[in-house]
Amino acid sequence: MNVSALQKVRYGYKPKLPAILGGNVEDIAIEFGSPTGAISDKEELRKIFKLTYGKPAATFKTGKNDKLKRELKVGVILSGGQAPGGHNVIAGLFDGLKKGNSSSVLYGFKGGPSGLIENKTILLTKEIIDEYRNTGGFDIIGSGRTKIETPEQLSASLDTAKKLNLDAVVVIGGDDSNTNAALLAEYFLENGTAIQVIGCPKTIDGDLKNEHIEASFGFDTACKTYSELIGNLCRDTNSAKKYWHFIKLMGRSASHIALECALQTQPNICLISEEIEEKAMSLEKVVDQICQSIIKRSENGCNFGIILIPEGLVEFIPEIKKLINDLNDTIADEEKDFSVITSFIDQMYWLSSRIPETSYRILQSLPPDIAQQFLVDRDPHGNVQVSRIETEKLLIGMVEKKLAVKKKDGQYSGKFSALGHFFGYEGRCAFPSNFDSDYCYSLGFSAFVLIASGLTGYISSVKNLTAPASEWIAGGIPLTTMMDLEHRHGAKKPVIKKALVDLNGKPFKTFAEKRGGWADKTCFLVPGPIQYFGPAEVCDATTITLSLEYKS
Repeated sequence: MNVSALQKVRYGYKPKLPAILGGNVEDIAIEFGSPTGAISDKEELRKIFKLTYGKPAATFKTGKNDKLKRELKVGVILSGGQAPGGHNVIAGLFDGLKKGNSSSVLYGFKGGPSGLIENKTILLTKEIIDEYRNTGGFDIIGSGRTKIETPEQLSASLDTAKKLNLDAVVVIGGDDSNTNAALLAEYFLENGTAIQVIGCPKTIDGDLKNEHIEASFGFDTACKTYSELIGNLCRDTNSAKKYWHFIKLMGRSASHIALECALQTQPNICLISEEIEEKAMSLEKVVDQICQSIIKRSENGCNFGIILIPEGLVEFIPEIKKLINDLNDTIADEEKDFSVITSFIDQMYWLSSRIPETSYRILQSLPPDIAQQFLVDRDPHGNVQVSRIETEKLLIGMVEKKLAVKKKDGQYSGKFSALGHFFGYEGRCAFPSNFDSDYCYSLGFSAFVLIASGLTGYISSVKNLTAPASEWIAGGIPLTTMMDLEHRHGAKKPVIKKALVDLNGKPFKTFAEKRGGWADKTCFLVPGPIQYFGPAEVCDATTITLSLEYKS
C-alpha cells in the first residue's frame, strides 16, 4: 500500500482517551442514571420499542467489572456518507476488544448495512487495522446507504449474526443509521437472541447532537477543511479584488457547517437556512440582502467578497419548499407518464396544468438550467435531489439580474463578477484532526465497554469535549431517548430527531452580533490547514461552535 509521509507519521499517533478508559479494563464499572424517555410521542414509541424503551443512561466509573475480560465476537458497520475519523472508531473498538480478551474477534461488514444483510464480511486483524489508524475515509470496509427496516432485511440480518455467532453489532452512522440500529436491537430481542446492537454518532453535517451527544464525529475535521479553502479564497479575493465567491457548503438539513465556517473565516455574508425559514424570507428577499452588501461594499471601493450558502437552503425558502413539495407529489402520482418525457420544454408544458399556478410561475422564473435540475435529478422515490441543485449558480444569476436593473436605474455603479463553488466531498475523507482522531477512538473504545457490559440499544457517548481528553466523560445513551415520530412515505415512523441550528444558541447569536460589520468591511480570517503537531491550543482545539455551546 502506497502511503504519504504524513500518513506514515499519523500511523504512529496515539489517540488520547478519557482517563477512565486508559487504565485496566476490569476497573471500568457502569453507573446508571434514571429511566429515560423519548423527545416526544413517548407512549407510541414505548409500544414500538417494548424491550428497549426507557433504559437509563450509562456512565463509566472506576470500579470492578469482570465482564470486560470475556471473549467476544463483534461485527461493525460503516453506514451512510463518509466522515473523518470512522477508521479510528473501528480501531478503538478493536483495541478495546483485544485489551479485554486477546481472543476476541472483530468482523467488518463490507459495503455498509447490506454487508450484514448479505453476510459479506472481512475478519479485521491488527495488520489491517494498523494500515488505517488516524486516516480519513471509510475504505477499510466500505460504506453504503441500505436501510435495515423491512421484515426480510431484519430477518436476514439476524441470520447473519447467528451464523457468525456474534455477541454484538456496532453501527457507525448518522440519525437514520442509528434509528435502524435501534430497530435492529429491538428486533433481536423480540426474536429471543442476546445479540446486542450499539451505535456511534457520525455525520459531518453536525445535526446528530442533543443534550447527550455534544458533537457528531467528522464535523470538526470537515469544518476545518472547508474553512481552510474558504480562507484561501478570502485571501485570494482580497488580493485580486475583483471576484465575489458564492460558496455552497455541505449540510442538507441543517446549517451547522455554514455557521461554523462563518465563525472561522468571517465572510461578508453567510446565509442560515433556519433563520430564513423562521423569517419566511422569499427568494427575492434573500437576493436583495446579498445585493445590499454588494452595493455597500462597491461604494467603499470593494467589488469583491465571500458568500457562504448552506446546501439545503432552497428547502427553507417558503415558496421554493412549496414548489418542491408540489413537484414531488405531482410527479410521484404520475411517475410513468412523466418519466417518458425527455424534453425540458415538454416537461414544463406537462407540469403547467398539473401543479398550482403559483408554483409553476416560480419554476418559470428560475434560470432554465436551474429549473431543469428540479425536474431531472430525482431520487429513487421520485423526489427532487436538493443537494444537486446548484444554489450558488441560482443566486449568482439572480443577483446579476437584480444588479443590472439597479445599474440601469443609477442605484449601482460597481463591477460584479462572480464565481461559484461547492465544498462537500472535499471534507468527507480528510485526514481527521487530532480532536476527531481522539474522539472517534474514544467512541469506539466506549462501544466495546457497552458491549462487554451487556447493554443493547445504546449509542456510544463521550461528553465534556471542550476539556482535555483525559477529562472527557464516557458512557452510553439509550437510542430511544433521541427519537420522535415523523410522517414518512404516508406513515408515522420512529426517527432520531435532527438538530437544526438553534437561533437562540450562543453560536448563532455570536455570529448575528458580528455579521453586520463583516457585510460592509473586509474582516476575513484565514485559519490555514489543519494542524497535527504543535501546542495543544492549536492542534487539539475543537470547533468554535462547541466552545461557545459548552465553555462557561
